[in-house]
Amino acid sequence: VQLQASGGGLVEAGGFLRLSCAVSGRISSIRVMGWYRQARGKQRELVADITSGGAANDADSVKGRFTISRDNTRKWAYLQMNGLKSDDTAVYYCNARGTAYSNWGQGTLVTVSS
Repeated sequence: VQLQASGGGLVEAGGFLRLSCAVSGRISSIRVMGWYRQARGKQRELVADITSGGAANDADSVKGRFTISRDNTRKWAYLQMNGLKSDDTAVYYCNARGTAYSNWGQGTLVTVSS
């Protein structure tokens, strides 16, 4: 499974962005799609994930602001980010987990100016 994230950029606080993750390869083997982020000097953390059955999970820090979704083909996963804050500034990565792997995309930078 290969992943390519896009959609990052510079946005003012309170603004919105939508990140996209293009998924290719053995899509049917994916059990969980997720978005993670890593701010400078911090560890990578889970932002949101969604199972193959459609159950979504959000980190407390983004509840009510961010929404993970995917299209019906499962070739795209999205992260809609509303009400952005300066604390959301980070490199965002998409991740795909199967029973025997955990693959990462290359990351896309989101910068929120206050």
